[in-house]
Amino acid sequence: MRTGSGRGAARRRAADGVVAHEEAGRYAAEATVDGRWLVLGKDGRLTAYGRTRDGLLRWTETRPGGPRWTGPEFFPVAGLSQLSVVQGADTYVHFLGRREVRRDGGPPAVDIVHAIQYQTGRPVTEWRSLGNPHKNPEKAARFGIPVGAVSGSGRVHVFVRNAGRGLMLRREGPTGKWQPWQDLKGSGVQDGLAVTAHASGRVELLAGGARDAMWWRQAEADGDFRQEPNIAIRVTPGTAAALETAPDRATYYWTDQDTGQLIAHRPGGWLIPLGAAPAAEPLAPLRAALDGYDCTVLAHRGPDGQVVLAACGTENEQAGLWWSPTGEHSATPPALSLDAHGRVVLATIGQDGALHIARQSDGPGLALSPSARI
Repeated sequence: MRTGSGRGAARRRAADGVVAHEEAGRYAAEATVDGRWLVLGKDGRLTAYGRTRDGLLRWTETRPGGPRWTGPEFFPVAGLSQLSVVQGADTYVHFLGRREVRRDGGPPAVDIVHAIQYQTGRPVTEWRSLGNPHKNPEKAARFGIPVGAVSGSGRVHVFVRNAGRGLMLRREGPTGKWQPWQDLKGSGVQDGLAVTAHASGRVELLAGGARDAMWWRQAEADGDFRQEPNIAIRVTPGTAAALETAPDRATYYWTDQDTGQLIAHRPGGWLIPLGAAPAAEPLAPLRAALDGYDCTVLAHRGPDGQVVLAACGTENEQAGLWWSPTGEHSATPPALSLDAHGRVVLATIGQDGALHIARQSDGPGLALSPSARI
C-alpha cells in the first residue's frame, strides 16, 4: 500500500487550506490525552484534545471535512496527573482523569474523575468523582491510570491498575448508576492497558505484566469479565494499543520489551513483527478504506520524534509493512481518524504546543497533504 509523506506532498501541491484560529496561540498543549484523542462527532466534525497541567484543551472543526478549526478552548481541571478519552457508539466523548490533591505531611489523595461531552463543540459536564477502592491512604496514592471503554448500550467501563498490581473495574449499571469497584484479579498488571469495545458491544482488554500479558473479555455485551489464559509476551509498559479488525476480534499492537520492535497479535494466532522501532508509547491504529480495500493504517513516533506511517490490508500484517516518514515531528503520540468524507486525518502536537493537522489528499494509496498549524 503506497503511503506518502507530508513533505513529499508539499513538493507536489499547495497546503490544503487549513486555517488557524486567530486565538490559537493563547494556550499551548503540554501533552495529549491518552486514548483516541482525535474523534469524529455525530455531526461529521472532528475534535482534537490536549491538556496542560491545569486542564483540558479542545480544537473543533467548524464544518464537516474542514478545513477551518476553532480553538483551542480551555476547560480548567485542577489536580489531574493523567487524562484519557474514550468515545462510544453514540459519539458521546467521555473523559477519565486521575486526580491528585496534595496534602501536607502525607501521600496525595488520589481519585478517578469522569466528565462527558455530549455533542461536538458543546460544553463539558461537571467532573464527578468515581472514588478510589483503596481506603488506606498509602495504597490509594498508588492507584493507577484509568482507561475506558463504552459498551454498545452506552455503559461506561473504567479499568485501573490497583496498588497490589491487580486490575479493578468500575462501570455504569443498566440504569446509569455507577456500580461498586470490582476486583478482576490479575498479577503484576502494568499501567498502559489496551481496551476495545467491539461493534457487538462486548469489551475486552489486554494488560502487560512482568513475565507475560493478561487478557480479559466478555462472553456477551455488558456481561461479566472472564480472565483468559495468559499470553507469553512481554509488553513494554505504556505501549499497548487495540483495534477491532474483524467481528468480535481485536488486533493488539505493542513494543516488545526484549527486542524493542513493534508486534501485532491476535490472541490464538502468531506474533507478527512489524519492523519498526517506536518511541516508548502506543501507536495509533485506524481502519480505513484505501483504493476500495479494507485497510489498517498505523502511525507512531520514532525515537527522534518524527511520525511514520504505514498501511496494510486489515489482518494482513504478515504480508509486510513499509513505514514512510511523514516529515512531521511531534512532541506527543500522534492520532488518526477519518473525517466526514472518509479521508484519513493525522493529528500531532508540535514542540510549540499547537495542533497540527494533515489530511489524506486525492490520488491512489495514502498520501497526506502538508500539515497545517491550527
